[in-house]
Amino acid sequence: MAMLDLPDLDRLALSGRICSLVPISTRESLMSKLNAMIAGMVVAAFATLALSVIAQAQTEPQTWPQRTVKFIVGLGPGSAQDIAARLFGDQLAKRWGQPVVIENKPGADGIIAINAFVGAHDVHTLLFAASGTFTAHPTQYARLPYDPSDLVPLARVSSTIIAVSVPTALNINTLDELVAMARKQPGKLNLAPTPGTTEITFDHFLHTANITMTKIPYSDVTKALADLAENRVQVMVSGIAIVKSQVDAGKVKLLAITNRKRAAAVADLPTAIEAGYPALALDGLIGLFGPKNLPPGTAERIAADVQAVAADPAIGVRLAATGQELDPGGTAEFAAAVEAQRRSIAATAKALGIQPVR
Repeated sequence: MAMLDLPDLDRLALSGRICSLVPISTRESLMSKLNAMIAGMVVAAFATLALSVIAQAQTEPQTWPQRTVKFIVGLGPGSAQDIAARLFGDQLAKRWGQPVVIENKPGADGIIAINAFVGAHDVHTLLFAASGTFTAHPTQYARLPYDPSDLVPLARVSSTIIAVSVPTALNINTLDELVAMARKQPGKLNLAPTPGTTEITFDHFLHTANITMTKIPYSDVTKALADLAENRVQVMVSGIAIVKSQVDAGKVKLLAITNRKRAAAVADLPTAIEAGYPALALDGLIGLFGPKNLPPGTAERIAADVQAVAADPAIGVRLAATGQELDPGGTAEFAAAVEAQRRSIAATAKALGIQPVR
């Protein structure tokens, strides 16, 4: 222990003499003020530290997911979308360290699934859907039961291969031949439409080609396949997975795909644009959508993980068997594609005078 020198002892003695001259009440008041000042300084220091921690947390992506993630799918088990959701869900679960479950909510043009997603109010519930499920809704429904801005594009997964199909018995091989036949027989060819973006896009094609066909409505477009194979229906526009069995049986022929790029699964089939009919261009965008309140950085992470999973060649092979083209894309890219489709469908509906009927 260090020894105090004489000046130190003098100062302490002086301090003691001064303190003895100050009244006790005054000393207590001074000590109270001193303690209050010290307490204020401690509180201020902790507040500064807390604000620093909060600011740092806000600049870094929060941990997600913290529990089971749910993918809501608007089609039933065994559908192309359902298979894609399960393929990606299984692999994403391994990357996220949390289970991914699939919940099928088919019906009502996808609105049942959308309402379930929006109504969940849960950042761990995502919508796995084709954008065509809802980009046509404003042209079909005068009053939507949901706010389209609640569907935030996160990552593109694949693209449904959409084809124009005809009975082999019709004995035509190209879109040009189909147009020529329709012009010779106005309104005589029967069309099985797929409601939504596909139907609106084909209506645009009919309009620009100046031809007419008679629409035969089906509650489920898959039920039109038997009529197409037997030439009771002459034209059908749908995902190729729906018609594949009859194509393999030699009863149905594919003329072209609506997708903007050729698909490896049907590499010899031209796109509608290549065939000279850009009005028939439509991509079957499929991907993940999330709520607005996802933690910062989560959307980009999900997109990066989807693209990492898509790098596995086995995923592409499995999707091709369901009539899909593997087509992963980032958040901004997917959002831009969905918005472009929304605007295109709206413009087409306006040009054709299509009004909501529900």
